[in-house]
Amino acid sequence: MNKPNFQAMSQKELHAYVLAHRDDQEAFYAYVDKLHAEATWVEMPPLQSPEDLENYPEFLERVRRSSEPRDNVV
Repeated sequence: MNKPNFQAMSQKELHAYVLAHRDDQEAFYAYVDKLHAEATWVEMPPLQSPEDLENYPEFLERVRRSSEPRDNVV
């Protein structure tokens, strides 16, 4: 059986593949590499208290946007 071309897959396609083929380490590492290359996360230092979140308004806004309901979600 031929392996799919992981580099040609989108992040979403690769995520679905990894979930369907959990024992495929090559796919997992390709997925992690793609996540790292696209770098869609927000880096911040460790918080000392929950109030420290107020120092990161861009992070809070991103969390708010990602938790909003979407019309196309089934």
